[in-house]
Amino acid sequence: MKVALNSLNYHLLRLQAVALLAVGNRARALAGFEQMLQLRPLDRYALASRAHVLATLKNFDEAAASLHQLTRAWPQDASAWFNLGYVLQHAGRHESAETAFRSALALDDRLDRAWYGLALVLIHQRQFHAAVQPLERNTALQPLSPHGWYRLAQVRLELGQPEEARKIMDHLRQFEPRVAAQLEAEYVLQGRPQQPARAGQAHDAAINMTSDAAH
Repeated sequence: MKVALNSLNYHLLRLQAVALLAVGNRARALAGFEQMLQLRPLDRYALASRAHVLATLKNFDEAAASLHQLTRAWPQDASAWFNLGYVLQHAGRHESAETAFRSALALDDRLDRAWYGLALVLIHQRQFHAAVQPLERNTALQPLSPHGWYRLAQVRLELGQPEEARKIMDHLRQFEPRVAAQLEAEYVLQGRPQQPARAGQAHDAAINMTSDAAH
């Protein structure tokens, strides 16, 4: 009887949390996920959803703590490792984020956002040579997304390869002319950027957490 009641309470809390997220009440939804975890402390859905809501509230340290729990309980969950990398990167813990992204890719090497996230942390560490391969994998998996191409052009310029950057701009012009124009406005193609963009600026909107919340 108690088990059945706990199960009913869990599902009611889940429905309520999803409804609260739908109307934008993240604080109350978060409280609901916390209550779900009191009933099922290592519940995959509740841990992932709690982390997602915390990240949207910019509470990256607590989100990371929730995702650490999740990856310990579910070590084969590639999305959990990716999300951990995401929140660690936003918390400024770039070396730990790199480890998490690599763990995600070891489980699923077709996670294009994990390749992109890995590239961002390498760029932040000024490991430009190392960032090329993750960006090439990202653009191979998402050839029509401008974000990976944008960062790859920046990396080529940082490496003193303006002709390679020009090829990327010409390619971008075929389907994202505004991004190509932005790159040309930002950089002097002889080799060095005027004002290098940092990982974490506008084009990094391409990387977002995967979410179990609201499902």
